[in-house]
Amino acid sequence: MLKNNAVEPRAYRDAMARFAGAVHVIVTDGKAGRRGVTVIATCSVSDNPPTILVCLNRENAANDAFVTNGAFTLNTLTDAQQPIANAFSGLTGLDQQARFAEAEWDTIATGVPTLVGAAAVFDCDLVDSKDLATHRVLFGRVRGVRVGDSLTPLIYHNRGYRVL
Repeated sequence: MLKNNAVEPRAYRDAMARFAGAVHVIVTDGKAGRRGVTVIATCSVSDNPPTILVCLNRENAANDAFVTNGAFTLNTLTDAQQPIANAFSGLTGLDQQARFAEAEWDTIATGVPTLVGAAAVFDCDLVDSKDLATHRVLFGRVRGVRVGDSLTPLIYHNRGYRVL
């Protein structure tokens, strides 16, 4: 259980805005339907076996599809893919079908859509998930990977997109 402390949520969010992070779109498909969401909170867990983690807001019930489907892809965006980041963040008001129509997709290993032209793609089976506070941490065993040609990642810092 987390201890209560005097840090106000707004102050915490302001401090976290100073973190710079690569922008990704996490995607799932299966019996619970196809869903994609823009995320920043993700990292490598291990290279043996290759495993990543992704944090998703669990207060949005639609994100339950990632657990129900049991597989996901993590697609690292390039600077040219900022419109895709906006679409999947919900800022544009597009429904899921329209969001997916904004880009070209294929598959690698699990059958979940992977973003063509992404800087990197990690195709994963869900191996575990943990709920903590407002978020769910997904652990994915990487079954397929693709490294793109772009060396210019899309970064999110101080509540805005940036390019290295």
